[in-house]
Amino acid sequence: MQHNIKSLIGYRMEATDGEIGKVEEFYFEDTNWLIRYLIVETGNWLLNRKVLIIPQAIKQSDAKPGVFPVNLTKEQIKTSPDIDTDQPVSRQQTMPLYGHYDWEWYGSGFYAGGLEAVMDNDPVINDQDEKGDLHLRSTKEVKGYQIHTIDGDFGHVSDFILDDTTWQIIYLVVDTHKWFGGTKVLIKTSAIKEIQWENTKIIVNISTETIKDSPIFDDSKFNHP
Repeated sequence: MQHNIKSLIGYRMEATDGEIGKVEEFYFEDTNWLIRYLIVETGNWLLNRKVLIIPQAIKQSDAKPGVFPVNLTKEQIKTSPDIDTDQPVSRQQTMPLYGHYDWEWYGSGFYAGGLEAVMDNDPVINDQDEKGDLHLRSTKEVKGYQIHTIDGDFGHVSDFILDDTTWQIIYLVVDTHKWFGGTKVLIKTSAIKEIQWENTKIIVNISTETIKDSPIFDDSKFNHP
């Protein structure tokens, strides 16, 4: 099923023995737009600490409206390695989490829905020694980035569409702003040529006219209960 990320912010995260917090944002791999972690604000029970949870810990079969149940205990969360999510997070920094929770590492085939093939072709996975320091990216950070087509600027990122089977971001939701009434359209992440992090800009290899003909974003199709 496809969801817009905005609709998932605030979902409650429930461990096997109680609630652990609410989803605040998502981290994705900037080479393939795969969601690697949900950032969970734990609230008062853990002094508002933020923790990282991988999507594969979510028990999809037990999901309820507004709730992500996970196969973890509150004690596991409490004793997990502390990751400073207010700073850029690298793959190396998150490695202790996998030992603590006994999770399999990125390239070990633990992704469902046929993503093993994606992993096999992931240059970051297959070249960890050389590129292991690449940072994960926050959806909160990228929201607001300007879209630059092959013939000019055209709106900004207002949301993301992900597939909850593969946990891959497949569309950017682009607010066209002043170009034609602020209509929001969907642009496939496969159309992205480059992300200029220092300029907060996303370069796409399509024209402005192509964007005008892109599918219109309909919140009701993605904001599932």
